[in-house]
Amino acid sequence: MDLVALLGRNVRRQRQALGLSQEQLALEAGMKRSYVSELERGLRNPTVRALGRLADALAVDPTLLLTAGE
Repeated sequence: MDLVALLGRNVRRQRQALGLSQEQLALEAGMKRSYVSELERGLRNPTVRALGRLADALAVDPTLLLTAGE
């Protein structure tokens, strides 16, 4: 499985579960909304630092964003 696509799906799933818009998540993570959008669509290859910032903003362990779920 494509890890970048998996990360994007997991970020979207967690964001939506919290009821956050891409804009709100981007603000919390200190990123641009367009970056979050591209990441969720699997178009961005995030850095480890970006992964940590997203996990913090979503209040999850970073490994959850890289794990295939159901």
